[in-house]
Amino acid sequence: MDIQFISKYLPLYVEAAKLTLTIATIGIISSIFVGFCCSLVRYYKIPFIHKIVSIYIELSRNTPLLIQLFFLYFGLPKIGIRLSSESCAIVGLTFLGGSYMAEAFRSGLEAIPKIQRESGLSIGLTKFQVFWHIILPQAVTISMPAFSANVVFLIKETSVFSAVALADLMYVAKDLIGLYYKTDEALFMLVCAYLIILLPISIIFSIIERKLRYAGFGN
Repeated sequence: MDIQFISKYLPLYVEAAKLTLTIATIGIISSIFVGFCCSLVRYYKIPFIHKIVSIYIELSRNTPLLIQLFFLYFGLPKIGIRLSSESCAIVGLTFLGGSYMAEAFRSGLEAIPKIQRESGLSIGLTKFQVFWHIILPQAVTISMPAFSANVVFLIKETSVFSAVALADLMYVAKDLIGLYYKTDEALFMLVCAYLIILLPISIIFSIIERKLRYAGFGN
């Protein structure tokens, strides 16, 4: 293991990690918004839109992110639409993550007994109040394990962004391997970078889930 090589090119990984985290954060926040909206559409079975959302979820979950990125980066320019590497990464991650978040939220919503909604309405609450104060808090709590797993999954999926010329962690690793043939050192820094990013996130979500479970939410 060449320590001198690692210390020399470590700053490249730091910059790549910043870019990866920025893209991942924007993509995940967008995914949460898209997923929440889609889950409401499926939960309330809104006519026509429900079918469109179902098609989107099936299409997104059953096609690899890499193929989606290729379509955005190489396919759209054929019809005059050009997106930057960063835009392709954000749109692709949102398209994929939105479907997974939608299913996570929908499972939480459908786990709430209908009697709770009926009880809320019977004591004079509006439909919005019942949803906001009774259904949503429980649904979010129930969805937390799937939600946290999706966040970790989406961050790991950023490893394919290098396919659209985005200088992320994987791009830097492959570039150094190609230039200097330092495979062990480049991959070692890559693994460490993802561990530093993902391990704290996993621990934080585990703590949140434990606190919610001990507090008795969602039961």
